Amino acid sequence: MTKLKRLVLISVRVRNELGAAHPKSAAFLVFVVTSISFVITVVQAIIVLCLCNVISYAFTKGETVANAVSDLCPFLAFTLILNGIQPVLTGVAVGCGWQTFVAYVNVGCYYGVGIPLGCLLGFKYDFGAKGIWTGMIGGTVMQTFILLWFTFRTDWDKEVEKARNRLDKWENVKESLNKE
Repeated sequence: MTKLKRLVLISVRVRNELGAAHPKSAAFLVFVVTSISFVITVVQAIIVLCLCNVISYAFTKGETVANAVSDLCPFLAFTLILNGIQPVLTGVAVGCGWQTFVAYVNVGCYYGVGIPLGCLLGFKYDFGAKGIWTGMIGGTVMQTFILLWFTFRTDWDKEVEKARNRLDKWENVKESLNKE
């Protein structure tokens, strides 16, 4: 399942649970989906690590490229795990109505941390592709931990109340438009 699909599915599901005033269901859903996504991506990462000397030969016959790909496989494995969890947490945040917060976290983590750190490690300290990838992983790790922190500290009863207030607000707008 693609990153975008996971984001949209969990977003809609959380939004539905909050709108239906089911805070415990929303919290349980978040835990289950995050856990399942973590387990699936850990299995994928283990497969990548076990096959790191074989994977590259699906794309090239050159020994130099194959060795370079094998050398980068641990970075790929770690990225797989992060990119399995991060879209789920982003979807939860969007489902809770925290789009602005998510946008700030994304911009701050990628453009404020990931890219500068990647450029620093990749070019100034001559780590090359490993340095660039490490910087981007750093930004993703920061984003994932921020989203984890906020998601698992969430008071789901308050989120249900906020969702109810948003629904009431839009219901009032809808009624005023129908009167005109």
